[in-house]
Amino acid sequence: MREREVVHARGHENVSAEHASTFEVTTDDWLTPAGDCILAVEADRTPADFDAAFVEACRDPDATVTATIAATTDDGETHEQTVTGRGHPDLTFENERSHVGRTSEYVDDRTVLVDADAAAADLDRDLVEALADGASVRFELVVEAGPAE
Repeated sequence: MREREVVHARGHENVSAEHASTFEVTTDDWLTPAGDCILAVEADRTPADFDAAFVEACRDPDATVTATIAATTDDGETHEQTVTGRGHPDLTFENERSHVGRTSEYVDDRTVLVDADAAAADLDRDLVEALADGASVRFELVVEAGPAE
């Protein structure tokens, strides 16, 4: 089974993407320099908006969850990177503010994937630069339930 959710947001001048264990997309319309895990602001959807089938698929500990961050600049150039993690039985998708991917197995109501193979600090710097320049962001989450073939 494969389910997908798409969130649209935008970059912000304070995006630094220096956090070593998480990345985040938020509905907030502001970002301070301290928010070093935040990749995009003004997200048009939250985890609480996601379809029940998507949420259920993500609760399978054997599910693969991929997050693709695509930033398109004003001149039409797109920078994209995919981060792969997995599902967890404790994922709730109840948060109405932020989506957080984690390299650890920690879960709270903001967590959308665990055991990620990258955090904000691991992202391509061209992508981060585009995010800091306020690029349009397409944040796509795809879950494939069950063990990967």
